[in-house]
Amino acid sequence: MEPLQRRILQACLYEGIAIAVVTPTLSIAFAHPPGSALVLSAVMSGIALAWNYVFNTLFERWESRQTVKGRSARRRLAHGLGFEGGLALILMPVMAYWLEISLWAAFVADLGLLAFFFFYTVGFTWVFDRIFGLPRSARQ
Repeated sequence: MEPLQRRILQACLYEGIAIAVVTPTLSIAFAHPPGSALVLSAVMSGIALAWNYVFNTLFERWESRQTVKGRSARRRLAHGLGFEGGLALILMPVMAYWLEISLWAAFVADLGLLAFFFFYTVGFTWVFDRIFGLPRSARQ
């Protein structure tokens, strides 16, 4: 699969599943109507899609220059931490604004989402790689 096609497919699948999980979670946790939570989830997903593309492009560029190929558990952890950490910084002000809460409250709320998404990201990427194969940057 070509790198661009791979990134688009990966991002769309990842975000589709994420919206299905995050929407009811936000609705319940913040007592927002499901429609409002769905729109917030979609906005966050759109931001995450853009970040996913940018981050994976940069990560794969870095990865292709490494002498050790493949995706070890350590490399997968670095990928998950980098993606989720960057996304948290981007989404915090969005959540604060939408939910009408302080940045600190948004940070705390984001920690819960990050805990889920960290494991989700690592697991999703592993399953995606098993189904669709490793990208060129990680092949030996």
